[in-house]
Amino acid sequence: MAELVVFGLILGSIIALGAIGLSLTYGILRFANFSHGDLMTLGAYTAFLVVSNLGASGGRIGPLSFGWPMVLAFFAAMAVAGAVAMAADRLVYQRLRRRRISPIMLAIASLGVAIMVRSVIYMAWGGDFRFYTDALRPAMLLPLGIRLRPDEVFVFGMAAGLVLLVYLFLERTRMGKALRATADNPDLARISGIDTERMILWVWAIGGGLAAMAGVLLGIESQLRPEMGWSFLLPLFAAVLLGGIGNPYGALVGGLTIGVAQQVSTYFLLPTYKPAVAFAILILVLLFRPRGIFGSRYGY
Repeated sequence: MAELVVFGLILGSIIALGAIGLSLTYGILRFANFSHGDLMTLGAYTAFLVVSNLGASGGRIGPLSFGWPMVLAFFAAMAVAGAVAMAADRLVYQRLRRRRISPIMLAIASLGVAIMVRSVIYMAWGGDFRFYTDALRPAMLLPLGIRLRPDEVFVFGMAAGLVLLVYLFLERTRMGKALRATADNPDLARISGIDTERMILWVWAIGGGLAAMAGVLLGIESQLRPEMGWSFLLPLFAAVLLGGIGNPYGALVGGLTIGVAQQVSTYFLLPTYKPAVAFAILILVLLFRPRGIFGSRYGY
């Protein structure tokens, strides 16, 4: 059971990283972005392109199974996913916002963007499963009989570090405070001199970058496939709802909770039922606490 909890924290850290980006997007724009999962996939495959071309077998980082090219792949993945997210806003979402389109129609538009991104991935890489490296990944024996691969320790550490950076960015920087002000009251922020359109562009860049990193870490932990981000949307939305819609800090708590709940459930249920656990939590939250654990109106 202890091992399942540890695995749940690792999975939860990935969910939290993706959920924070999704929550930031909702906090500013007030619509459910269904393309977020496919931005995760795009980031994962961008990293795969870098690693496969530079050669992951050369120059490994200590005991980790991937090499120095993965470090470059992180930046490439974040840049590509962030650029695609910003382009989607300027070409699609911004035009719809100016026409006063309802949030439901924006969500449907994001579904169309998701399908387009996934189709490009299918055309470029096909539908086969892929891995960042074929190297053997031996596990370390830890107290309580817990076995972890060094890669898994790296995934958790990287996710935790990025979450901390997001927290410091939102709380300590001028840009972060402007983002929170825009999320709390866009009209008041605009009157105060904040360029809200610029803030929206920054949110897409940050949200896309976080989605890309979540996708790369998920690929390190498991494998790459074109549907990986789409199938990950349910835990992401469950984490966002559990923590409180639009609250990035709540998304962190929600992500860790969903990850642990999914992994611990495999002690009683088959692993194929893990998505059902996330769905059950989502339904319970909607029924009994629709504003989530940190249930302010929009989270900030």
